[in-house]
Parts: sequence; structure tokens; C-alpha cells
Amino acid sequence: MVQKHSIIIGIESSCDDTSIAVLKGNKILANYVANQEIHTEFGGVVPELASRAHQQNIIPVLQKGLKEANCSLADIDAIAYTIGPGLLGSLLVGSSFAKGLSIGLKKPLVEVNHMKAHILAHFIDDNASTPKFPFLCLTVSGGHTQIVLVKSALEMEVLGNTLDDAAGEAFDKAAKMMDLPYPGGPLIDRYAKTGNPKAFPFKVGNIKGYDFSFSGLKTGILYFLRKNVEQNPDFIQENLNDICASVQHTIVATLLKKLNQAVEDKNITEVAIAGGVSANSELRKQLKEKEKKGWTVHLPKFEYCTDNGAMIAIAGKFLFEAEQFGDLKNPPSPRLKF
Repeated sequence: MVQKHSIIIGIESSCDDTSIAVLKGNKILANYVANQEIHTEFGGVVPELASRAHQQNIIPVLQKGLKEANCSLADIDAIAYTIGPGLLGSLLVGSSFAKGLSIGLKKPLVEVNHMKAHILAHFIDDNASTPKFPFLCLTVSGGHTQIVLVKSALEMEVLGNTLDDAAGEAFDKAAKMMDLPYPGGPLIDRYAKTGNPKAFPFKVGNIKGYDFSFSGLKTGILYFLRKNVEQNPDFIQENLNDICASVQHTIVATLLKKLNQAVEDKNITEVAIAGGVSANSELRKQLKEKEKKGWTVHLPKFEYCTDNGAMIAIAGKFLFEAEQFGDLKNPPSPRLKF
């Protein structure tokens, strides 16, 4: 039998953040993240550069995490790591490192689905509130947009998915069209605060059910900007706040329309958000407004919105306690499903 309040290391390397956390019970003792600023000059993540940076960062990140947690490798009960989805080269660095630790320490290995980990970050005990099962989770990031019915920590059902581009990608690509630096999503959020969200109406494809599609929105923004810049080269600079507010309004309204539909259909008012876009101030604001309609809304701490080792550790904790251990022979899975 595994012991509760065990100490779990969580290793996250799915994209461009190298992160290692140390968890005891549901409490995070350390959550260290090394960002890769090199991608800024390319306007997006370069997979080869990301994997090289992970190789450089992962040992120092582990050392700093253990020091902050005031524990040693001998204290660790299990090693949890992201097996997928993500960039293959980045995943390989994290999985190889985790397997090496598992062999060297003779400790069990736990394989974590990155997307499930985003959801389970709500169960870290320094969050403002913890959802009660069952609940609905809107998971929005650069690579995924999903509505998930969370029945338990180990039982989840995807109700809706993106059919093409994710909401986070739509934010970043729209920002790039306006010559804003990468990552552009937070900048759109910032400029939108003083803009008119109804200034420029953008359209999103009308998809049935709980699924999403943002590819049409990206194309619409591109043609809109191209047409107006031809008429006025300074159009973007002169209307930046209104454009950002309009783009953000369209994306957030689309997300909430589908989520509202799921809440009504499933008769579940316990609602959470997760993923990088869950840090968006307008999305958080409008969700909190839903509490007036009887929703119980759970917003993650900002440090648990983006990719981090803490979410891998807490997800690993649930798997570890259920004795669902990984296998050294299993390769990372870039397209891992739920």
C-alpha cells in the first residue's frame, strides 16, 4: 500500500517551460519554472531550440526545487512526469530524465497526461477553492480547447474539443498579425482593458454541440487587418486597444457560450477553468459574473495556469495513490488523448 502524504516530484517539459515541483500530500513545497525567452525573437516556439534548452535547464531546476523544498532525492517516494501531449523533443528530455531518476533511486514512475494535470491543479491546497465532483472544466491553452466533465480525479470525459485551432493559438496569431511580440495573448489582454469590445465585430464558425473552431476567426482577422492597413498604414497603431478588445470579446464569448450550453444540458453548476488562457482577465471576470446565476466558479492561481511541475505532481499523486504506475518501456506520446 502506498502512503498518503507521500513526497512526489513532478516533471513538466511538454513545450518550452522546464519545471519541477515537489509535493507532499496536496501541498506544494517547491514549484520551480525555467522559461525559454529565446523563442520570443522567432514569434513562436522552435521545437529544436526548446528541447536543447530543456537539456540545459532540467538538472539546475531539480537542484533549485529540492533546495527550496528542503528535501533530498532520498526523501522522494515517486517520480511523476508528463508523457504527453506536447512536442516530441521536449517530452523526450523530461521522460528520459524521469526514467533515469526512477532507475537510480529505485522509486516508482508515474505517467501524467498534461491536459488532465491542468484540471487537477485545482486540488493543490493553496488554491482559493477546490471543485466538488462532478464538475465541468473549460480547459483552454495554446494547443487545446476542451470542455471536460470531471467525474473524479481519475475519471474524465471530454464533451467538446477544438476541431482545428485552439483559443490560445487564436490569441497569439492575432497578436502576431498586429506585430505584437510573442507570447501575444497576455498583451491582447492588457491592451483590451482600455478598448471597446464592440468596435469591430468578428465572426466564429457556428459548430454544433460543445466543439470549437477558431481557424475562421484567424482568417477573418487577417483579412480585416490587411484591408484596413491598405487604406491606412497606421490603422493598427491607431486602433490597437479596440482591435484587441474586439478579438478578446469574440473568443471569450465563444468559450462561454459553449460552456453555458454544457452547464444547462448536464445540470452541473460546479465549474472550473484551466490552462494558459485561464489567466485571461476578461474570461475570469465573466465567469465570476456567472455566480449571480447560481454557478460555483473555481479559478486557478495564476502560477498554475501556465505549464508547471506542480500540476504534474498533484496529478501524479492521485495516480500514485491508486497504484497506477508507469512503465520504463513506454515512450512519450506527443498526441496523447484523454
